Amino acid sequence: MSEITPESVRHLASLARIALTEDEIASLTTELGAIVDAVATVQQVAGDDVPATSHPIPLTGGMRVDEPGTPLTTAEALAGAPDSDGTRFRVTAILGEEQ
Repeated sequence: MSEITPESVRHLASLARIALTEDEIASLTTELGAIVDAVATVQQVAGDDVPATSHPIPLTGGMRVDEPGTPLTTAEALAGAPDSDGTRFRVTAILGEEQ
């Protein structure tokens, strides 16, 4: 059984500046206790010969080779734009800026 108590949940909530009701404290005490117990069970099963992992299957091939390609021409880039002045995208002013 874990050592998570309503007092420890209240303390953690105050550190995180989270206001909790008594019902939420009771619920979190149970839920956090179950999480701590589950972690303790895994720690008992995992021996020194079991390497720590972040994924059950090694991740590979996450990035492609960075090869330069042919860039778009100005006309191609502006072809789908809702508004342009022929050389640039035209957008509405933001942040109260007037032109």
